[in-house]
Parts: sequence; structure tokens; C-alpha cells
Amino acid sequence: MAKASRNAHLDPEVDFVRIYRDLTTLEFPWDFNQALSFALFRTYAVPSIGALLHRTAEFENRTQKRYDDTALLLEVPLTTGFDDDRGRAAIRRINQMHRSYDISNDDMLYVLSTFVVVPQRWIDRYGWRKLTAAELRASVLYYRTLGKHMAIKGIPEDYLGFAKLMDDYERDHFAYDGGARKVADATKALLASFYPRPLAPAIDVFSRAIMDEPLLAAFRYDRPNAVARALSNGGLKLRAAVVAKLPPRRKPLHVYEMSRIKSYPGGFTVEQMGTFPTACPVDHNALTT
Repeated sequence: MAKASRNAHLDPEVDFVRIYRDLTTLEFPWDFNQALSFALFRTYAVPSIGALLHRTAEFENRTQKRYDDTALLLEVPLTTGFDDDRGRAAIRRINQMHRSYDISNDDMLYVLSTFVVVPQRWIDRYGWRKLTAAELRASVLYYRTLGKHMAIKGIPEDYLGFAKLMDDYERDHFAYDGGARKVADATKALLASFYPRPLAPAIDVFSRAIMDEPLLAAFRYDRPNAVARALSNGGLKLRAAVVAKLPPRRKPLHVYEMSRIKSYPGGFTVEQMGTFPTACPVDHNALTT
């Protein structure tokens, strides 16, 4: 018998933080980690985002730390709640970094939409079960709340609104940028470093095999052949079938416990994470596509 959602009795309009927390730490910890990493990766294909990250050099010179800071700062309010002092400190740190650069509301809104849409599509394709309507609603409400704390304007009301926003933005803005490609390459190399070195070429092929055509085109990545695509997608679906047979996870798995997080072996202090530019180091108006 297939495992059921453990939070079927909860109301997503009220309990959305708990539902989303359980989704990411108990129901689908590996899937959400992969999907959210992939969501951020997609944003590099928007030149105003990818080129900006390249100009800061952070994602190329300190790739591991930038990966760790992003994942951990996003997880803190999830684990503590939005009203907790530590959760507020994490959001304040995120906002301080964003305000150091000339980032448009449209780009911020697009990034937010990827956090809602990419995990839903990943789990719909590779998860051991589908998300329920209540779980999807909880995801929407969680990111609507996060977006409001980040002063993002025009946040969609529901999933369909987020999906349309993301798809439209990518159709209109995905384009090649040399700097953005370097950020993507550095991130792909980091992903490969999480596995034994001899597997690096296979991880690179796997990464490209699960990318859609617009994303491959935006980075000018070679398209993997049909065999590589079939093996990569088949492997993920086989994993899902195995996980579906396992007993329900009892102990939450948090990002900060994952072996791929390496920058803070002794623990981390939210207020000291991220970057601290003294002035905007990037002229957003100078970015070109």
C-alpha cells in the first residue's frame, strides 16, 4: 500500500509552514533539495540575474560557500517559523544582500516563482508520490509569505499564477550570456564535486539530461543523446519506486545536516553569513544580454 501524506488532516490556509516543512524534511527531503537547487540554476539563464552573479564573482570564486549560504539562509525561517528571532534574522540577511544590488522586482518575483513551480514539476515527474492539492497550496502560501517579507510586489495568488509567471518570464528572458554561463559551469562543477571524482563526467551528462531545451539553449550546452536522457530519467523514476516502498521517514533531514554543506562544520551564525558589500559593486544598467 502506498504511503499517504502525513499531514492530510491539516488545513493549508492555517498550517502551511508546518505542511511545507514536513514536505521538505520528512516527505521529500532529497527531492526538494535537488529541485530547489535546480530552481536557482534556472535563474542564471536570465541574463540580468546570471550576469549580475558573474559580476560579483561570488558564485565562481566561492561556489561552495555561496551554495551553503543560500541553502541555509532559506531553510532557517522554514525550520523556526517567520516570527522567530532567528527566522527574521535570516530574512533580514537575505534582504540586506539583495538591497546591495540593483535587482528589479520582476527578477525577484521570477526567482520566487521558481521555488514554487520547479519543485512541483520535479515531484510530479520524479517523486515517489504526487503532491496533494493541500500540499501544493501550502507551498504557495509559504512562498507568498516569504515574498512579502522580502517586499516583493505582485505575488500571484495561486499555483497557476506562479506557473504562468515563471513560464512567461523564461520565454521572454532566457538568453545566452557569457558571464551567466560561467556561473552555471561553476555550479555544475560543484554538483559533480558531491560525488566520487571518477563519476564527474557522468554527473555532467546527467545534469544536462534533465534540463529542458530552452535551458540548454540559454547556456549553449550540448544536448545529451536519447540514451543519456532515458537512463537519467529512468534512474530518477526507479529511485522514486524504491522510496515508495520504504517506511515513512521518522526523523527530519535538514539541509544543514547534509554532507554537501561543508562551509560550517562547527555550526553557523545567521548574522555572519552571506556577503557584506559596502556599496553596490555592480551597475545593473550596464548589464547586457
